[in-house]
Amino acid sequence: MRGTDSRDALARRLAKLGLAGQCDLVLHLPLRYEDETRITPVGEARTGKPVLVEVEVVDATVAFRPRRQLVVKARDASGLVVMRFLNFYPSQQKALAVGARVRAFGELNSGFFGGEMVHPRFRVLRRPEPLATSLTPVYPTTAGLPQWELRKLVDEALASCPLTETVPAEIRGTLGLPGFADAVLALHRPTPGADLASYESHAHPAWRRVKFDELLGQQLSMRAHYRARRAQRAPALGADGALTRALLARLPFRPTAAQQRVWREIARDLASPHPMNRLLQGDVGSGKTIVAALAALRAVEAGHQAAVMAPTEILAEQHYRKFSEWLAPLGVRVAWVAGAQKKTERRAALEAIASGETQIAVGTHALFQQGVAFARLALAIVDEQHRFGVHQRLALREKGSGTANEGAIPHQLMMSATPIPRTLSMSYYADLDVSVIDALPPGRTPVVTKLVSESRRDEVIARIREACRSGRQAYWVCPLVEESEALDLQTAIDTHAALSAELAGLRVGLVHGRLAPAEKAAVMEAFKTGSKDVLVATTVIEVGVDVPNASLMVIEHAERFGLAQLHQLRGRVGRGVAESACILLYRNPLSESARARLKVIYENADGFVVAREDLLLRGPGEFLGVRQSGVPLLRFADLANDADLVEAARAAAERMLAEFPDAAAKHVERWASGRADLLKA
Repeated sequence: MRGTDSRDALARRLAKLGLAGQCDLVLHLPLRYEDETRITPVGEARTGKPVLVEVEVVDATVAFRPRRQLVVKARDASGLVVMRFLNFYPSQQKALAVGARVRAFGELNSGFFGGEMVHPRFRVLRRPEPLATSLTPVYPTTAGLPQWELRKLVDEALASCPLTETVPAEIRGTLGLPGFADAVLALHRPTPGADLASYESHAHPAWRRVKFDELLGQQLSMRAHYRARRAQRAPALGADGALTRALLARLPFRPTAAQQRVWREIARDLASPHPMNRLLQGDVGSGKTIVAALAALRAVEAGHQAAVMAPTEILAEQHYRKFSEWLAPLGVRVAWVAGAQKKTERRAALEAIASGETQIAVGTHALFQQGVAFARLALAIVDEQHRFGVHQRLALREKGSGTANEGAIPHQLMMSATPIPRTLSMSYYADLDVSVIDALPPGRTPVVTKLVSESRRDEVIARIREACRSGRQAYWVCPLVEESEALDLQTAIDTHAALSAELAGLRVGLVHGRLAPAEKAAVMEAFKTGSKDVLVATTVIEVGVDVPNASLMVIEHAERFGLAQLHQLRGRVGRGVAESACILLYRNPLSESARARLKVIYENADGFVVAREDLLLRGPGEFLGVRQSGVPLLRFADLANDADLVEAARAAAERMLAEFPDAAAKHVERWASGRADLLKA
């Protein structure tokens, strides 16, 4: 029974490291290495460097000052070393008796008696023992799983698990990559004299092979999923375009060439009998909403329904207003669904959606909740898609699979105003088709970004007063308080009170996430119509707010915000013809990371450049946010430094799926390890 308990405990510890089976240990690669291949005489050991010494104990004493510790003095022919053990067991004290021959490994530091090691790893020599023939790996581990046990488990895995090659020689040769077995063994057991710098910087050819394989596994999983989706059925929305032409004729502006290009890409997908899964990217203010409206209209023209989902009520309501303004005159019935609706309104909206009377439903996450049923859902549009989890997006799409579509899957269009760097797009969005609106509509005024210390707050207040007296409006965005949403709210209330006093004579409004929907809508409407001069807000205005007369934004404690948020917030101004400015009010002293973020946003107006810098500063894990809920991040590859490998893996994946399907399946099995379903998300 004890053996079973021990195995279960070991399995739990390995599971904490993401190791489900023995062969997963093959890819549990070292963090660093220690050199136990040679013995360094004590007299030649350099301070601050880990070394292996072989010495004889000449004194072992338990000292009590400044704290209880075991102090062991040992020497070789060249000098004396002191080993201190602040926590020790009687068995260790017994083993380190005077006369014991010991091999100890640790970092040598200067002590009162000369060189000393604190808690060195040691082994008592009963007889002569050979030195290690390779560098000693140090693995990522967890409590209760010592390095020696992990090394033993890895050695067993390397001996028993097949290190078969899964990448065809034609592909390896083109990229100059070593074989899989050679690469893995080189990383677990580097030979003495190996170039440690190339190992530790992950530039060694063995590391490049492992990083390529990891990226290839991800690409194969996602591209296989992409191909499987293309084999599914979806309603073919190839209407004659009469309503589309009518909408375009009514618009007070002409879509840009970039908007027209992405609309053609989307229209082509919608006409296909296979489900579209397209990501529409565009910087803040590039005009994604009209493209979404055209896509929804195509579903209506074909006799189906469309759903438009946004992460906040403000953004969802903005879409509802726009869609109603554009489409209601054409006879299209648009409904609004949100969690905070009155029961009677919500019931009426849901009945109209279920009967098919409503052709386009716009709302928040309430759209995919239980009790919402569509008659003929053919298109799901998800705005700010990175704010929704995988399962939330799938839940909305599944609202269409059991309707009059007879099992066909709705098309899906995801939109994002947070531009995604190319390497990230190729890696984590490899299962999507991507369209990019890469130009802003004409007439958009560039926003001037200014960095201003909090000590000059009075000057900023004066700037707001001047702008409002000249007929303009301003936003004041409250600082984030990470510890508590309640503190965020209180900060907004306090800021509103302070600004109302400082800007006496101006009409100052307040909007935050805790306001009732009706109150929030009333404040926003007052600001849009000019009844309020200044809007004090939390980040609920980050997306979906379009007030052309607002030409000034102040972001208080800008150092607390992320780059994507700062760029999104800045995009709320510059929507009219007036010269616009975004003032980033910061408090000194700034941390290095805050200084780097503010420098990026100050120097760059292009959202794609901001996104690329954001990726470099934060890494893909934080950049992706909840979009990748449940998806394992890359362990070894670095999207910022390994862009060439991302490109190579993408090309290799297409070739392997077409020419080497068996090898592709084995490669995915090795790298996904039961997680392939998550990689598809």
